[in-house]
Amino acid sequence: MNAEQLAQSRVLIVGDVMLDRYWFGSTDRISPEAPVPVVRVQRDEDRVGGAANVALNAAVLGAQATLLSVVGADEPGRKLVTLLVDTPIRNAMRQDPTLKTTVKLRVVSRQQQLIRLDFEHKPDHEVLAAMMERYEQELAFHDVVLLSDYGKGGLEHLDQMMNLARTQGKTILVDPKGRDYSRYAGATLLTPNRAELAQVVGDWSSEQDLTARAQGLRKKLSLKALLLTRSEEGMSLYTETGELHIPTEAKEVYDVSGAGDTVIATVAVMLGAGLSMEDAVRTANRAAGIVVGKLGTASVTPKELWGTT
Repeated sequence: MNAEQLAQSRVLIVGDVMLDRYWFGSTDRISPEAPVPVVRVQRDEDRVGGAANVALNAAVLGAQATLLSVVGADEPGRKLVTLLVDTPIRNAMRQDPTLKTTVKLRVVSRQQQLIRLDFEHKPDHEVLAAMMERYEQELAFHDVVLLSDYGKGGLEHLDQMMNLARTQGKTILVDPKGRDYSRYAGATLLTPNRAELAQVVGDWSSEQDLTARAQGLRKKLSLKALLLTRSEEGMSLYTETGELHIPTEAKEVYDVSGAGDTVIATVAVMLGAGLSMEDAVRTANRAAGIVVGKLGTASVTPKELWGTT
């Protein structure tokens, strides 16, 4: 896969954007107030999170990646806009003064995450209606639509988005959330992890049972494919022609934050560049094996994947 092929991939990423904030410090004593460690914060770092991290993964691979979302006009929102300036992402994100930006704050010490604090606020209907208008404008210029659902309310108009994309013959990838997968019916690919799939189809007792449940869900929702990410067990792709099980390529697992973002972004870019679903998933599995060896939400470069620039 060369740079010219990757640059032909045009991916529109829509969904919940958040700021990933990290506080790093040393821990050498327990608090006298409660049985918790005391962290002396020595540095902090902000990174784009949620759908923005998905877009960053796609853009770093060399695709034409457009990010469509809405954040607040507050300090975290302004920080996100600033961070995006230094990326190859085409930013179609808008700020709204009535909205508070979602922030995930992680406290890290000795290379371990001690706690995560989430600051979440769902956008209202009117804010999202304006985003829908921009979505219709952007759709014509992209081949792949990636819907990144973090359950924060940013995809309230999902049905309309799916219908428009299907009507225009777009490839639709969805990172799903919640128990109701009927809203994703007709997508090209869903990418749940084990816990997310179990919420919908129940616990499985064997590999054969898992296959039956996964294929049953795929057929019920009229999906072209369902990709189950299985952590240390790799990935399983379920299609009309059968199943493809791919073992993990991770040599060292340092942090799984954002690994799902890397998987769906890589599949989207590869499909947009002309690869088959099977080859796109194999590439995504390789990318996931690399990104879990990095701290926090991260991305993978073409050089890391193929050894070339």
